[in-house]
Amino acid sequence: MKPFIGCDLGGTNLRAAIVDVETGAVLHQLSIPTLAREGHEAVMKRMADLCLQVIQSSGSKKEDVGGIGMGVPGMLDLEKGETLFLPNLPGTWPHVPLRDTISSLTGLPTALLNDVRTITFGEWRFGAGRGVDTVAVLAIGTGIGGGLVVNGQLHLGLGGAGGELGHMVIDFNGPRCGCGNDGCLEAHASGPAIAAMGMKSVAQGLTTSISELCEYDLNRITPKLIAKAAEGGDAIAREIYEKAGFYLGVAACNICAAISPRCIILAGGVARAGNLLLEPMRRTLRERVHIMPVEQVEIVLAQLGENAGVIGAACWADQSIGRTRS
Repeated sequence: MKPFIGCDLGGTNLRAAIVDVETGAVLHQLSIPTLAREGHEAVMKRMADLCLQVIQSSGSKKEDVGGIGMGVPGMLDLEKGETLFLPNLPGTWPHVPLRDTISSLTGLPTALLNDVRTITFGEWRFGAGRGVDTVAVLAIGTGIGGGLVVNGQLHLGLGGAGGELGHMVIDFNGPRCGCGNDGCLEAHASGPAIAAMGMKSVAQGLTTSISELCEYDLNRITPKLIAKAAEGGDAIAREIYEKAGFYLGVAACNICAAISPRCIILAGGVARAGNLLLEPMRRTLRERVHIMPVEQVEIVLAQLGENAGVIGAACWADQSIGRTRS
């Protein structure tokens, strides 16, 4: 079995890794700045060069590699291999032929997938969801991405948009989300939403150690800082994470009603808060789901860390390129 390259297109950095798709081991990897403001043509050239460079620096040859899988942060047309809307990259990349461009520049077959779906696929194959037939992933950071594996198959839906769990509506009278809708999970429990609750508490003059930790500079308030306050016993900070965990728990209730997963995985930087989010999520799930054996649903943290995306992208390339060839 040939290894595959997993490549992650980030707003700040590009990462490429050679992955053993039978074991999930990352054999060799490189990272360079994206320099996204140079435009999509320049970025695609840098991505292709990085993929060839990771092969060369690993001591391998191009013919030793089965292909390239790319995790892309936004909406895609998987059939055409195009980007449709990448909200965090300058120009948003409408109808950019990413798949065919990378394949042409590298001489290797290439497959695309949304970046959180690559995390989902990686965690299901070799991480916290290994051996489980139905899994949901919530990746909590600047936004909330998601992904679903149902009955052993990555669920793609129309155009690969299936699994956008951060945009399920959990309060139809809730705040405006970046997607343009009101009351999405992302608007209640993402990193910026948690930080905003901390800023509001300090601005209102509430008694909280968040004020001292940020030295009364609201711009320094982050989910990590609020988690530190919560872990130190601060009641306001704990209440903020209790709210975010409750909203994530409501989302988990909806996921359970829809697909009855055996495992719900929290990934992303904000998930490092651990039990501050997991405990209210689990409690909400137990209290509000009565139509399935909810005690059999695990809510756990992701295991693969920053490698989940490149591992999942490589495994997706292995699966999809192999299927295309057959």
